Formats: sequence, C-alpha cells, structure tokens
Amino acid sequence: MTTARDIMTPGAECAAAQESVLEAAVKLTELGVGSLPICGSDNRLKGVITDRDIVVKVLGAGKDPAETTAGELAQGEAVTIGADDDVDEIFTTMKSHRVRRLPVIDGHTLVGMVALADVARSLPSPQVGDLLEVLSS
Repeated sequence: MTTARDIMTPGAECAAAQESVLEAAVKLTELGVGSLPICGSDNRLKGVITDRDIVVKVLGAGKDPAETTAGELAQGEAVTIGADDDVDEIFTTMKSHRVRRLPVIDGHTLVGMVALADVARSLPSPQVGDLLEVLSS
C-alpha cells in the first residue's frame, strides 16, 4: 500500500500566518513552488497560500501585499491528509475538496506536501484522468 509519506515532498516550509503576503510570495519564488502551508505561532496548520490566491485575493482585490498577512488568506480549517493515508484516500480527498496540493500531517505536525503530480505517478491512468477532469472543471 502506497501512503502519503511514500510520495510526499518532505520538509515543507511554511509561510507564517503573521508574515506579509509579499514575504510569502518571495518564499514561493525562492523555493520554486506554487503553494505554501500557512502555520500559526502555535505551529498548527492554518491553511495554504497559493500563487493564485496572491493574484486573485490580494492583487486583484486591490490589497497591498506588504500589508496583507498570509493568515488573512487562511479560510477555515485546512484540508490535509494523514501521513499514513493511502493513495486512494489522497485521491478521494483531492477530488472531493477540489484541491491540487495537500499538506501531509503526522498528528498535528506538518511533515510534507503531496501534489497532484505525486498522486498521478501512483494511480492507474483512468483514476488520474477522473481527478484531472474534476479539478479542471
């Protein structure tokens, strides 16, 4: 059984909830990634910030990225996957929540990120096609 721990990118770096969106954007650029988990001062996962969030919810809304915090973009409880959850559970979670990236947690500790590409390499082709169709619509 392939688990999230087997296919994740380990050691995901966080954007602190109190840091500015501008700082988070610089971190996204430096790391060459499209999303970062948002972690609070209590080290708990608060959400995920994506490059699209920055464009649509900050720049497109006329907000100042230097004054807007990453935590302001965290909406409700973050969708996550457990480190020992299998690929089918990851597939189901991505499909039902329409997300392309999932923070992987072990207890309350962030241990990595699973992206759509990671899942695609682990699933049979028909399932990957179903997932892509749902996420693209």
